[in-house]
Amino acid sequence: MTINNILSLDVGEKRIGVARAGVVALLAQPQTTLLNDALVFNNIARLTEELQVSEIIVGLPRNINDEDTEQTRYIRRFADSLKSEVSSIIIHFQDEANTSQKAKAELQERNKPYEKADIDALAATYILQDFIDTRKGSVK
Repeated sequence: MTINNILSLDVGEKRIGVARAGVVALLAQPQTTLLNDALVFNNIARLTEELQVSEIIVGLPRNINDEDTEQTRYIRRFADSLKSEVSSIIIHFQDEANTSQKAKAELQERNKPYEKADIDALAATYILQDFIDTRKGSVK
């Protein structure tokens, strides 16, 4: 029996934070950071194969009034392009409100050096854990 993982993406124009969780443990953890370049969809597809991913969660930014922004539209176009590369994988959106700020604050509290890529990967972890927690709440 194959146990599939869930992958989460915090998509930025330069980098993409990646987190994963197993469907049994359902505990999100940072995975890596990818460059958002011409190879990004191939790199994500490779990761989905290596990690046996069945679902991808993409962080969706919205403005303070919960309305779409230019960044929201960019993320939706990114997800559409990704879907053509990984057509067998289900893609969901998850609100990413304040995940980068929360990640930065957590890393600052650790009093250790960190890079922007660390913020991106940790933000992806928060996005994924929020998705998991929301899904658990909807299961009766």
